[in-house]
Amino acid sequence: MPTVFRYKGYRFFFFSNEGSPREPVHVHVQEGSATAKFWLNPVHAADSYGFDARTLRELAKVVEQNKELIERAWHEYFG
Repeated sequence: MPTVFRYKGYRFFFFSNEGSPREPVHVHVQEGSATAKFWLNPVHAADSYGFDARTLRELAKVVEQNKELIERAWHEYFG
């Protein structure tokens, strides 16, 4: 599970096996047992377990601010 970056204790990452066929570019976020998945185009939560609405809004902003970094890491990893 390659980590793209960390922010305030949240880990932003993707799985090394993102399905077959591979899903579009997205990022997973984890803090403790809470997880979420964000699509990048447009940025929005695909699913979430354990995060409240306020936290999801904050995380969506962080994903938006780091969208280019996430996309670059995705394409470098998956080719």
